[in-house]
Order: sequence, then structure tokens, then C-alpha cells
Amino acid sequence: MLLYTCKTAPSPRRARMFIAEKGIEVPMQEIDLRSGEHFSDDFRRKNPYATVPTLELDDGTCISESDAICTYFEALQPEPALMGTDPKSRALVSMWNRRVEFDGYLAVAEGFRNKVSAFKDRAMPGKHPVPQVEALADRGAQRYRDFLEDLDQRLGESEFVAGDSFSLADITAFVTVEFAKGALKIEPGADQANIARWHAAVSSRPSAQA
Repeated sequence: MLLYTCKTAPSPRRARMFIAEKGIEVPMQEIDLRSGEHFSDDFRRKNPYATVPTLELDDGTCISESDAICTYFEALQPEPALMGTDPKSRALVSMWNRRVEFDGYLAVAEGFRNKVSAFKDRAMPGKHPVPQVEALADRGAQRYRDFLEDLDQRLGESEFVAGDSFSLADITAFVTVEFAKGALKIEPGADQANIARWHAAVSSRPSAQA
């Protein structure tokens, strides 16, 4: 088993945090996105979409997308449960993870990839060229600010994003907030105390260093 990752990219960090929470030892290989290593013939034979993270199993099967990789490890080692323990909690984790990903993570990516010159004609991840649209950069930043308001409200109702227990939804939200600090130079406001409380708690977990 081998996880292809990149220390500077947010999506692989989600998989690494999940694996760290599980306490599973997984060999990892760094892919240099800046040099375009993910577009090499060798890597694209493993993942035609040219994205990280990608998990290569011992039988040669390759799994891409951080959610899919997390689902694999949740089934492989159910404890500690990070995607729910019963039908209701599994549905709630899935619901909140999806909301965080769509309203937060994808908003940051939209704001970042449509603005930074390094992503010229790479406004979307994957193998196809996609031109940047300046208006989408502005929209992404505003969407993320709206997301922070919603996240702070949610964390005023619940200790963690999906309920009383730490879950994949918290990993996705934490990586999103960290991603936005560097990519958009946007941090939670001083008045968003619920995010501050939650962020401090997640930051103290060993997996936050993954």
C-alpha cells in the first residue's frame, strides 16, 4: 500500500489526518505538483485524472479522491469511528461533510485557482485545461466568508461539526480553514468565538500535524 500525497496541497491533508486518527501506518510518496509530476505518464497510469491523494493498494488498484480513501480506511479499521457508528450518525457525518466541502472547501478552491497565476488554464484540478475567470475568484472569497458565518453558528450548537464526536466533517472543515488562511488570506473573525474554540481543540490533536 502506498499513498501519493503532497505536503502543500489541502486535499491530501484530509486523507493524512484521517489515517493519523486511525493510527494506521501507511507509506507515503511525495508528488511534486509544482513541477507537474502528477501529469507524468507514470502517475497518470495510476490516476488518469492526475490528482492527489491517490492510494495504491497492494494488488495495484488505485483509489483517488480523499473521501473515497477515507471510506476505504473506515471500512478497513472501523475504530475509532470517524464516519458515524449507526445509520443516523453516518448520515449526519455525510451531510455535514458534504456541506463543508461544497460551501467551504470548494469556495476556497474557486477563489484561489481563479486568481493565482500559477493556475493559469488550471482553474479546475484534473487533466483538462480550464481558463481562469476573475469573477469566480471574487465569488469564491465571498462564498467562503458566508461559510464562516454558517460554521460559527453550527459550532455554537454542537461541540463538533457533525455532533458530539470528532469526525471526517471536522477534518474537512479544519483543512478548509487552514487552506483559506494561505490561499485567500482570510481567517475567521474575532467575533467568531465558536470557530476559535473548535479550531483550538482540533489543532491540539496529533493528527493536525499530518
